[in-house]
Amino acid sequence: MVRACWRWSVLTAAWVAVSLPCLAQKPTVIPLVPAANWRLTESQALPFTALTKYGGEPAVEQEFGVKSLEHRTYELAGQQVEVILEAATDTSAAYGLLTYYRTASMTPAKGIQLAVIGPEGALMARGPNFLRFMPGSRSPVNDNDLQALLVFVGGTRPSANALASLPAPMPQAGLIPGTEKYFLGLVAARRILPSFRTELIGFAQGAEVQLADYQIGQARPTLLAISYPTPQIARLRYGAMSSFLALNQEQGPATVYGRRQGSYVFLVLNAATSEAATNLLNLFQVAEQVSWDQRYPGDKPFALQVLELILANMMLILILVGVCMVGGILVFLSKRLAHRYLPELDWGNPEGGTLIRLNLR
Repeated sequence: MVRACWRWSVLTAAWVAVSLPCLAQKPTVIPLVPAANWRLTESQALPFTALTKYGGEPAVEQEFGVKSLEHRTYELAGQQVEVILEAATDTSAAYGLLTYYRTASMTPAKGIQLAVIGPEGALMARGPNFLRFMPGSRSPVNDNDLQALLVFVGGTRPSANALASLPAPMPQAGLIPGTEKYFLGLVAARRILPSFRTELIGFAQGAEVQLADYQIGQARPTLLAISYPTPQIARLRYGAMSSFLALNQEQGPATVYGRRQGSYVFLVLNAATSEAATNLLNLFQVAEQVSWDQRYPGDKPFALQVLELILANMMLILILVGVCMVGGILVFLSKRLAHRYLPELDWGNPEGGTLIRLNLR
């Protein structure tokens, strides 16, 4: 009996020794899917002039094609979040607005593509729409509930077609998170690159610009990737930049390094050395592809396009009938002329065309 009690005492002491550290630890719960029942309580259209009230820049927004605003209010257990939905020109324009307004304090939302969260709220791009999420100051929203609202409004990811229409991401080696920008016009370019001669980029000729800052040692160079519709336009713009910016010519801190590949022009600003600039430029490898351009069908309704196709087929049938009639008339006239002026030819002899003589004996 004493030996059995001793064994139970040892087992109990061991269990207590193992359990105490576990009980001392603070339990951690990781929600895989935030369970928050947000609901839409208000939705109304806003004039474009109200954009400045919510931190927008009208000139930049117009450049990205924003023409209409929608104000929404979502509530959850006394918490309230205002959402401003801006309809841009297309998917790439909405993505450009997301990169333009993203600050260094914003981080990507976990598990949600094209969405960032910061101390003042969140930003998201979904299709051609750019959305701002602004929690009320009187009812702060925790990160889990805000993330649940992002999923409730825009889902976890855009459609496959929307992702395919976005520009390729910048090289990740040495990239400083949150510095990526994508813009399509002079207004945004002058805001982002105040000391660069942005008029040399050539937005009127279809230029699209991506840039990002990189950390190379103590230096923080900026890498620009400018795409043009054709290699010919890229060659002309690169020539203008070479003349006005003295590309690849050592000028101290103001030196701008550049390279052209196909329809792309790559520039490096604020590089400490030419070697660092060359390493950044070598991150890009451009592969050209040839594809057949198809005629744009336009904005005509489908029924009108079908009607035009039917009329075109009818015109083709009339043309074929006309060709057959003209051919028959020409054959008839040629036989008549041959019978009158060249009677020795079988072509003009009516009997030769109907009677076959075998001359068998």
